[in-house]
Amino acid sequence: MRTSDHDVTETIRAARSDDRQRGEPEITQRRQLLQRQLADRAATHGLLDVVYRTLETPIGDVLLAATPAGLARVAFAVQDRDQVLAELSQHVGPRILRAPRQLDDVARQIDQYFAGRRRRFQVPLDLQLVHGFRREVVERINEIPYGRTSTYAAVAVAAGSPRAVRAVGSACAANPVPIVVPCHRVLRSNGALGGFAGGVDTKRALLALEQALAGPVDAPRR
Repeated sequence: MRTSDHDVTETIRAARSDDRQRGEPEITQRRQLLQRQLADRAATHGLLDVVYRTLETPIGDVLLAATPAGLARVAFAVQDRDQVLAELSQHVGPRILRAPRQLDDVARQIDQYFAGRRRRFQVPLDLQLVHGFRREVVERINEIPYGRTSTYAAVAVAAGSPRAVRAVGSACAANPVPIVVPCHRVLRSNGALGGFAGGVDTKRALLALEQALAGPVDAPRR
């Protein structure tokens, strides 16, 4: 057993022994503290593939998930959380643990975004869930400035495949880190909103937020 594994095991044993001497309310508080300590220790020692938390926002709760390399997933309330975590387990790794404090910086920046105090995110990203052309599209989307919009056709050109407009739409839908990588800023050429993983109302709300703080959203760049 590695030293870090041993430390975690000993922490659990000590807590169980201590629980036998405490009342129920104290046991509950103790277990919550233990969970935070174990999550932090496991993350610090590289024992986890993915850490996650939920965050309350004006558009509903969002799920945030990260690997040691960076933010890997943002999921909306309308998406099945269990399914999202199952996909992370399958495609990233099975060692997944709720560890809110490990995602405090991401959560703080998202809070700042919704409060109008942040226009660009500064967090490391882990884009291993997207590959090939879809990854190229996600990287191009990340270049669309706050308060501006583009079109699926324009993103296809920027990604080097002008005829792949439908594929751009699919790539936007597969964007693993919406909000942070702003696929809500990609519209149809006629100005219609198009689809969005969080729902059209959420896409409209994000654009309205940016419009209110940055002035009218520009006409889509074709």
